[in-house]
Amino acid sequence: MTITLRPGTTVMFTGDSITDSQRLESEDGLGFGYPLRVAGKWGFRHPDRPVTWLNSAIAGHKVRDLEPRWQADVLDARPDVVSILVGVNDMGWHTLDPEGYVIPVEEFKAGYGRLLAPLAEAGTELILIEPFLLPIHGVVEAGVALIGEAERKEWRADLNPKIRAVRELADKYGAHLLPADSMFAELATTTGPEHWAEDGVHPTPAGHAALAAAWLRLVS
Repeated sequence: MTITLRPGTTVMFTGDSITDSQRLESEDGLGFGYPLRVAGKWGFRHPDRPVTWLNSAIAGHKVRDLEPRWQADVLDARPDVVSILVGVNDMGWHTLDPEGYVIPVEEFKAGYGRLLAPLAEAGTELILIEPFLLPIHGVVEAGVALIGEAERKEWRADLNPKIRAVRELADKYGAHLLPADSMFAELATTTGPEHWAEDGVHPTPAGHAALAAAWLRLVS
């Protein structure tokens, strides 16, 4: 079953930098990533069903950062559909921030669940996008940190349980799941991972297009 977007539906995208995509620098507030592509494709295909598209993502945010702003930035907008992509910063926080620590999957899942509960209670349609990490090669800079094969191996071991938690939460709250991690893993087998995310985390234009196409398959 897909989510039906009727005329006047309000869709809220939220999460971290992948969704933020410099939204504050864009005229429509959607940024330059997959939310913009979703809105553009939908408007082209369905001019008779206008949708209000919102983006409240903030770069660098983790589940624990979403919680204190959830009421003002998400719930108060009373969206009909909420699409969430969060988790990559929960994965790498201990590497990227001197004050960070390895966030246990139990903490991640409990906080994520607290975000979903009021939306599910209100009957809001939910789309949960798996956090993802592509197996790129070499060393990349992430702020002051250098991320190489050893760090990515550590991140992958940390991320896998969090991906499972997102899947479990999607099942618990009746959300639609966008399996982005497995999608990109499959795509990377034919083109190489850097085609979709040069640093393994932030999508290229092709990566954002892939996310948008997958997202649009969840709605009708």
